[in-house]
Amino acid sequence: MKIKEIRELSEKDLRERIETERAALDQMRMNHAISPLEDSSKIGKTKKNIARMLTVLSQIENQNKK
Repeated sequence: MKIKEIRELSEKDLRERIETERAALDQMRMNHAISPLEDSSKIGKTKKNIARMLTVLSQIENQNKK
């Protein structure tokens, strides 16, 4: 997910998306522990997407405080 797409989401949608991505990441990690994934780089990509979303969420919260 690109940063432009993330910034278009509302705060509520962003929070829901973060929770969904975290659940997917946990599931990928479990599956990878049992049997290696075909594309293990998906784990890193998912972590980066979560970090991007958290960054945008933090920016939104800081703007709302001002």
